[in-house]
Amino acid sequence: MHAQNDILPTDIGNGQILRGATIAFDLDGTLVDTAPDLVASLNIILGEEGLPPLPFDDVRRMVGRGAKALLERGFAAAGAPLDADQAPDLVERFIALYLGRIAHESAPFPGVVETLEALRAAGAKLAVCTNKLTHLSVALLDALDLTRHFDAVVGADHAPAAKPDPRHLLATIAAVGGDPARAVMVGDSINDALSAKAAQVPVLLVSFGYTEAPVETLGGDLLIDAFSDVPAACVTLLTARPPSA
Repeated sequence: MHAQNDILPTDIGNGQILRGATIAFDLDGTLVDTAPDLVASLNIILGEEGLPPLPFDDVRRMVGRGAKALLERGFAAAGAPLDADQAPDLVERFIALYLGRIAHESAPFPGVVETLEALRAAGAKLAVCTNKLTHLSVALLDALDLTRHFDAVVGADHAPAAKPDPRHLLATIAAVGGDPARAVMVGDSINDALSAKAAQVPVLLVSFGYTEAPVETLGGDLLIDAFSDVPAACVTLLTARPPSA
């Protein structure tokens, strides 16, 4: 494998199989390490409500199911379950706080930019399939100069239902004119694995993301430790698909 800053389409095996294929990526914990800004925003909210801050590693495992779920889990961990009547206002406050610092400390994982460039050069259609709200996702990608790599960004609010519902992934593939039989989901969590399995799309999981259960137990078709391994892994998964898929 070449260094992460020297990935070329010719380095990824039978790159021709990527031409016209759709590669859908989760965002938080897969493309971008967003935990620092999410944790900071959550702890500000907890402090405003008179609750103690949560340790970084505890909150990191809670990320990936959307803002409301993060608040619910954060408040529960702080010993004060979120009141249903309070929830809408707190979610709105959290989103405003997070948007204001969306890329203060967040950054793409090593190898992301070079890998996305290689996939596009090989003819793949790239999309983001995330439970993050679409406008927050685009704001983050814009701030990190990543939006240009994607043909579509589909947050939970722009899908019929959020992951793990397969319709989220299928809507994302449709948004780029792709075919589920020529697609791969790349993610880090059980929601990514379940959504892909239900959509009958192979799923590639990364070992460095956000998950409460060990990533090895989530049912991924392949597991990788470096983002630069995504192209070759996608070639393997697409090649392995039966002709009837």
